[in-house]
Amino acid sequence: MSKRISILLLTAPSMIVLLGVFLIPMLLMLLLSFQDDTQAFSLQNYLLFIQDPFYLEILWRTIRISLWTVLCTLLLGFPVAMFMAQASGRMRGVVTILILAPHLISVVIRNFGWVVVLGEKGWINETLLRLGVIDQPLRLMYNELGVVIGLTDSFIAYMVLAIATSLYAIDPPLSKAASILGASRLRTFFTVTLPLTLPGIIAGTTLVFSLSMSAFVTPALMGGTSVKVMPVIAYEQIMSTLNWPLGAALSFLLLGSTILLVTLYTRLIETKRYKEVFAS
Repeated sequence: MSKRISILLLTAPSMIVLLGVFLIPMLLMLLLSFQDDTQAFSLQNYLLFIQDPFYLEILWRTIRISLWTVLCTLLLGFPVAMFMAQASGRMRGVVTILILAPHLISVVIRNFGWVVVLGEKGWINETLLRLGVIDQPLRLMYNELGVVIGLTDSFIAYMVLAIATSLYAIDPPLSKAASILGASRLRTFFTVTLPLTLPGIIAGTTLVFSLSMSAFVTPALMGGTSVKVMPVIAYEQIMSTLNWPLGAALSFLLLGSTILLVTLYTRLIETKRYKEVFAS
């Protein structure tokens, strides 16, 4: 009994903070989302979302950008994670520092840095114009491409570290055994390394997708006014038009969509061909 009391006393401060700054405000926002202009109970905010194609398109754009971000971080991050898993301890530490170092800088500053690189008069367009590769500047910002680039830069570290953690746990003799049995390096990768890395891939893709769905600063700066996503629309409803009930409803619809998609994704992967990997 004394051990349980000690545990409760140790966790009480964090639980009080969690209850006060997260759970109670979320509950109040949820109740607010069911109010109409007269503060009476109503489903009009949720019905508006379902009936208005504008909001459905915004949700689909948010999901589409998040999926592209997951794909880009996975394709760019997996080789880095493989290198870290095969590198020495010192080199692994250096790579980890290089990956995490950009996150010591504000995301706003990093996004403005991308303006210098991707803008119409940025480094990429100026270089291509001088080389004669293009006749006019490429539109690399203020569209979905720019948002995906910014989100990939922001969240690739999560993907790399999640995959690297799974790669560290793979027993090296497994790959040697596959080679002895006649498997090529490519077949060894797809039959041994990749399946055993799935827990890290699932963790990385889930984390990146969730963060991309809820990202606000990068879409607002890199997408401009032409690329609206759910967090930006919810912010505008609350702060600009002062329509708190609709903004709260959009926020919870975004939260529900993210939880639903992540749950379906993880269940689909964990119950198919490689379910033994997760069961172990």
